Amino acid sequence: MVLSDVSTAWEACDRTDTLFVLVCTVFCWSIIPAVGIAYSGYCTRSNALAAIMPSLLTVTVCSIQWFLIGYTLTYGEGGYVFGDFKYAFHKDVLAEPVGTIPAVLFSFFQLVFQATVCAIAVGGACERGRLLSLVPFIFLWSTFVYNPLAHMVWGGGFLEDLGVLDFAGGTPVHICSGATATAMSIYLSYPIFRSRKSDIRTPSHLVIHRPVNSLCQLLAMIQIWGSWLAFDAGTTLAFNFKSIMALWVTNLCASSGALTWMIYTYAETGRWSLDSCFMGALAGLVMITPSAGFVDTPTAFFFGILGALVCRQALRIKFTDFARRWRWVDNGDTFATHCVGGILATIATGCFARKEVAGYDGATDITGGVFFDGNVKQLGVQIVEAIVGFSWSFIFSYVIYALIDCIPGFEVLATDKDIIAGLDASQMDEETLWMETHKYSPFAEPNGELHLD
Repeated sequence: MVLSDVSTAWEACDRTDTLFVLVCTVFCWSIIPAVGIAYSGYCTRSNALAAIMPSLLTVTVCSIQWFLIGYTLTYGEGGYVFGDFKYAFHKDVLAEPVGTIPAVLFSFFQLVFQATVCAIAVGGACERGRLLSLVPFIFLWSTFVYNPLAHMVWGGGFLEDLGVLDFAGGTPVHICSGATATAMSIYLSYPIFRSRKSDIRTPSHLVIHRPVNSLCQLLAMIQIWGSWLAFDAGTTLAFNFKSIMALWVTNLCASSGALTWMIYTYAETGRWSLDSCFMGALAGLVMITPSAGFVDTPTAFFFGILGALVCRQALRIKFTDFARRWRWVDNGDTFATHCVGGILATIATGCFARKEVAGYDGATDITGGVFFDGNVKQLGVQIVEAIVGFSWSFIFSYVIYALIDCIPGFEVLATDKDIIAGLDASQMDEETLWMETHKYSPFAEPNGELHLD
């Protein structure tokens, strides 16, 4: 595309819509490291840094993968599952309008989606998965799990042709991340290749514990909640009344979810809980994601309550004798919130979507859901989407993680010694500064280096 063509295409873009989506994108980006901060709050102190690092790996690897092939596999023209290679290396992804915004901005906004999903998903490796193996996993997972699933739902694939209603990612975001984290966790409990039981590795059930660092949880909750508002509002790709409604129902659903979970906990313990507020808000955000552009405010309010009650019950699974017997580990609570909540949200969207609300942007035309528009077929379509999303994500994530485990030096399970000591000591260079064997002096040597004895 020559300069004159770029200038002509840029003139065709709407400046207000472009600025709106650009601001939303910038706000959304920070949710990626915020997910790592949240996992750090869940983990023990000896795993805090190693829990943040995967989200940073996700930012870098996903950005490169999206530039090379991710965008074209997702939004390129093509078949039912994958897009073609028309936009490989972002060829001609410049100012050509996608709707009313330039294609390169649309690409960046969708990249943040992919990286966020991946950051949530790799939480399945918390406290026992090695960081090195996550680098090839993130690249391959993006290529063979997220990209095709997003293409199926949003990029012209067969689920979109089927008529699924998924505004901002009930399946490509939540079911996908929850199923992936579950697959990784199960493989770490029952590895079949190089991480199998040996003199240095013993696949086992981790001790289940409550979140350790409440400050990390608080910071993560503030950032994730705020960024999610930008996610759902920005998904309209234009500044209109529908984007404002998406913003409002997202906050309302998160609020009702947070209050429901907190009251439930207070009724049991007689104390208020920051963790309950965070988990309830997260359950509400998960519930509203696929439906933010399709439901009215009363529905959003009750969605938050329903999501909090269901996800809280799902959370009990990891504390059961069944979980201990079968080495079930969900320390990041990804299965209980994102997987179970995502499935519930996807199906609920088919029941409560409203044709009237979807048309608030003046362009979207849907047949609606079961209860308001009498479209019973939509429920079946949403169930198919949930089944396809979970099956695709779980199976291919498990296979990719297992294949990486076959490569010498890329064993996915940390050694027993490292797990006991905490992964910070073996995986993170920063940890060596504070080892007990070192004596620290705040005064620098003449050459400017820290004095460590």
